[in-house]
Amino acid sequence: MGGFSSTAPGETVSCYSARSSNQLPLYGIHSTTGADPFYWMRAILASNRGTVMELGITPIVTSGLVMQLLTGSKIIEVDNNVREDRALLNGAQKLLGILIAFGEAVAYVVSGMYGSTDQLGIGNSFIIILQLCAAGIIVICLDELLQKGYGLGSGISLFIATNICESVIWKAFSPTTINSGRELNLKNLPNVTNLLATILIFLIVTYLQGFRVVLPVRSKNARGQQGSYPIKLFYTSNMPIILHSALITNLYFISQLLYKRYGGNFLVNLLGIWKESEYSGHSIPVGGLAYYVTAPSSLADAAANPFHALFYVVFMLSVCALFSKTWIEVSGSSARDVAKQLKEQQMVMPGHRESNLQKELNRYIPTAAAFGGVCIGALTVLADFMGAIGSGTGILLAVTIIYQYFETFEKEKASELGFFGF
Repeated sequence: MGGFSSTAPGETVSCYSARSSNQLPLYGIHSTTGADPFYWMRAILASNRGTVMELGITPIVTSGLVMQLLTGSKIIEVDNNVREDRALLNGAQKLLGILIAFGEAVAYVVSGMYGSTDQLGIGNSFIIILQLCAAGIIVICLDELLQKGYGLGSGISLFIATNICESVIWKAFSPTTINSGRELNLKNLPNVTNLLATILIFLIVTYLQGFRVVLPVRSKNARGQQGSYPIKLFYTSNMPIILHSALITNLYFISQLLYKRYGGNFLVNLLGIWKESEYSGHSIPVGGLAYYVTAPSSLADAAANPFHALFYVVFMLSVCALFSKTWIEVSGSSARDVAKQLKEQQMVMPGHRESNLQKELNRYIPTAAAFGGVCIGALTVLADFMGAIGSGTGILLAVTIIYQYFETFEKEKASELGFFGF
């Protein structure tokens, strides 16, 4: 069920390019053709090449990670209970984000991402840097706007979900200029089967979001005050797939750089062998570790290379389960941390001693984290094998983020109804 009509060899489908119009293109760029070294990062960074959203959420994420590292290592002393300290930390993070945006914009231009500096000229180079910095500042301001309560959720999650959903919509419905010569393999283009697979994965993930174990809790001090602590199947939400994406992205990036310089080296080839795709224009792995951790392009490809498919499945499930279990320890959501929080709130579980609270939580939380990570990995594998539009990673990120927004909206709605006495 192909989504493109056949044409004679050498003809071109007379349409317009989606990529040049789905975002505001940068003014003054010389070229965006050739390999894109950041192609594999664009989904989780909400960026589009050749547009004002080239930097995406990189300045926000990087500045946040740097400030957390500085405060966590006690290089910067911050008391979160003091309002002035929190305000200073927030301001410093925003200023660092602006500086990072400027540094990345200069690096993009100087490195030749839009053509050589001789081709661009000083005037165009300055205008491109100015556009990227202005877009970075706007993104930072929009994130701050949501953090101040003028909306739901965080700006980072919203930008990621919007970028992925936009990619799915354009790939599903937008006509694109393609060269349909004999050298192009049309089976790799999006089609109706891919669209149906995408919808199916959306429905499955949404359905599984409702799986949870609800543990009853009550207050020790206020008699009759009952509550509940839900432990979801996706206990760590989309963190396993985000961490997996970050790991694979760094592997791809390092492997491409090494292969470009030292392609004949045995160890470099062991890490990954790359070649430029005729269809997409970006480099794809065709050998080495980078190839085996990449999803097969289709079920037919998986059947033709069973070892590749098996290695990818085992790697994806194992890494997602491992990252999920590790995340509950570093994020403060393990059984020990939850038990401590409940005790501080003077909450106990009916029928259980207070000393047994952590033991009872240990029956559910580690299992939910590990099994939820495996389910996230399995759904990603299924989406990739079925050829879902936007990749399995992108779909999982979009659905989990959108569902979180839905839950937040329902909580806000319930609290408002309760406030007005309905």
